[in-house]
Amino acid sequence: METLLDILGWLASLPPAVTYLILGAGAATENIVPPVPADTFVLAGALLAARGAADPWTVFLVTWLANVSSATGVYAVARRYGRRFFKLPVARWLLREHQLAQIGGFYSRFGVPAIFLSRFLPGLRAMVPVFAGVSKMSAWKVVPPVVVASAVWYGLLVYLGAFAGRNLEVIVEIFNDVSDVLLWVAVGLLAILALWWWNTRHHTRKEGEGGEGGAGGGAPS
Repeated sequence: METLLDILGWLASLPPAVTYLILGAGAATENIVPPVPADTFVLAGALLAARGAADPWTVFLVTWLANVSSATGVYAVARRYGRRFFKLPVARWLLREHQLAQIGGFYSRFGVPAIFLSRFLPGLRAMVPVFAGVSKMSAWKVVPPVVVASAVWYGLLVYLGAFAGRNLEVIVEIFNDVSDVLLWVAVGLLAILALWWWNTRHHTRKEGEGGEGGAGGGAPS
């Protein structure tokens, strides 16, 4: 708690433009470096607003637009260069062609709701737009759920920090509890993805050794 107070004090001591720049950069970085939590920067800005050191609407707009812009940029780069990257020998260790085909099938069926829900889950929210781009999913199906879900989540965080009360300890405790639940959900889904990756890769290799088409063995029914 003392560390958080020190950080808030340091941010409050900066010129407002610099403070908003730091908050926006932090919110944007998560889509490029997933371990950097955008939620923390949003809540920090909201707490600054609660102390009168920032404007809550500006905090919301800066962090929301920065995060959405970086997510859209990552999607655009993956859409343009993703398939080319996965044709490289080193990339085939990550995902094989039949696995990419399965991912494409998943996005064609569940892409919009998957993208929307992933925006609430740490870690996954950075991965999903990447593979939406690799799968050549239309921007009209990617950008709107990113925009809407991020607005809902960041709006809730800003409201929690800036408007729902002035008790810093209670707000931080609520945030930590919710973050822990979402993190465990994300970990569970990542474990399922890891199991899928191993099973499809291993299963298809065996079929290929048996003389059947390796790339077709793991295709979805």
